[in-house]
Amino acid sequence: QPQLVESGGGLVQPGGSLRLSCKASGFTLDSNAIGWFRQAPGKEREGVSCISSSDGSAHYADSVKGRFTISRDNAKNTVYLQMNSLHPEDTAVYYCATEVQQYYSGSYYWFGRWYDHWGQGTQVTVSS
Repeated sequence: QPQLVESGGGLVQPGGSLRLSCKASGFTLDSNAIGWFRQAPGKEREGVSCISSSDGSAHYADSVKGRFTISRDNAKNTVYLQMNSLHPEDTAVYYCATEVQQYYSGSYYWFGRWYDHWGQGTQVTVSS
């Protein structure tokens, strides 16, 4: 069973940076696209960024483009999300998930792929 564990969240001031990690077990990250998602209190879950398995190409939500960078270290079976110039509206629980080939209860569709096997999430709070 694929498992993902997020880490790296915390409290940061506006304009600051954080790097989130998504560590995989039970499968190799380079076999599937990986996505980062977030959910703020009272809001729907939204896609933040994803990275493909084939060529490492990345996609970003408009709200984070130019500030966030997704990357993958296959040797460590880990995907990262570098977040710079953080805004208070970036405050949310951040989750990573892996691409799946079919819909399951709880799957989320974003940018042409279904995602599932969610981690437990990591809280990011941007506040002065």
